[in-house]
Amino acid sequence: MAFVGTFALGSKTSFTGQNVRARSSNVGVLKSRVAPVMMAHGLDKSQIPLNLFRPNAPYEATVLYNNKIVGEDAPGDTRHLVFQHDGNVPYLEGQSIGVIPPGVDAKGKPQRVRLYSIASTALGDFGDSKTVSLCVKRLVYTDEDGNEVKGVCSNHICDLAPGDKVKISGPVGTAMLMPADPNATIIMLGTGTGIAPFRGFIRRAFAEDNPDYKFNGLMWLFLGVPTSSSLLYQEEFEEFAHKRPDNFKIDWCISREQTDKDGNKMYIQNRMKEYAEQIYELFKKPNTYVYMCGLRGMEPGIDELMDELFEKDGMNWGDYRKQMKKEK
Repeated sequence: MAFVGTFALGSKTSFTGQNVRARSSNVGVLKSRVAPVMMAHGLDKSQIPLNLFRPNAPYEATVLYNNKIVGEDAPGDTRHLVFQHDGNVPYLEGQSIGVIPPGVDAKGKPQRVRLYSIASTALGDFGDSKTVSLCVKRLVYTDEDGNEVKGVCSNHICDLAPGDKVKISGPVGTAMLMPADPNATIIMLGTGTGIAPFRGFIRRAFAEDNPDYKFNGLMWLFLGVPTSSSLLYQEEFEEFAHKRPDNFKIDWCISREQTDKDGNKMYIQNRMKEYAEQIYELFKKPNTYVYMCGLRGMEPGIDELMDELFEKDGMNWGDYRKQMKKEK
């Protein structure tokens, strides 16, 4: 088993992801019109696209779509964006790209790059390897002095209009790449826009018709959000789960609307506890991969649950987790 994770630094930090309520022609099966997509594990590192464009020499992409993908009563504004790169920025599922906002910072220096997890497969939302998708939540908060603060890059991205140009760098990242094994068990734990890389995994497995890759394993998604109007990709994902029930499971964890049997708010760890023994057995399989993406606050609760399960067999979850990371 392998364990990987990517976290935001705090509640004010946004990760990319996408919303299930964004209805589009993207849902369904895409026929690959390009060479077979490179799969992450099993590739020589030299084959993985990395840093093709640097922040000081970015690629100028064109915005094709910018759609709000949460309900009007959802906390915050989350957007799904599609950038056209005409095949010049190849990437793999699980990687990230950088976005460089215009202008200068408080010190008069050019704005620094911000990284966002990619929310599409390597083929992109249209199956032609010419686009990359992001899902970004607009960062707005009140500081300790009562002043409204807007995140520079997230607001820049969320305000983009079709036809606008956007400077991107990358791709970067090898830690969150999708495993090559088509029979793997992939457990995905995400909060909010931490769903982004998992959308790439899920669409790769269930939305694309690639003769060289057919997923026959199990993908199990746990997504934590505050309200049902904040759910990401619900209709899209539930369609895949309906068509492939033996290969794809979804559990929504809606903290402000659901409770567990003890009356506690339904966070990811609470939902996982309902399947504790089943998850524990999956964790012990050699071809199980566990991915975490989102706010770091979900990690302690999951560790606590796993501590309880592993202690039953006289094992230490902390040691086991370290070993999993080494095996990845």
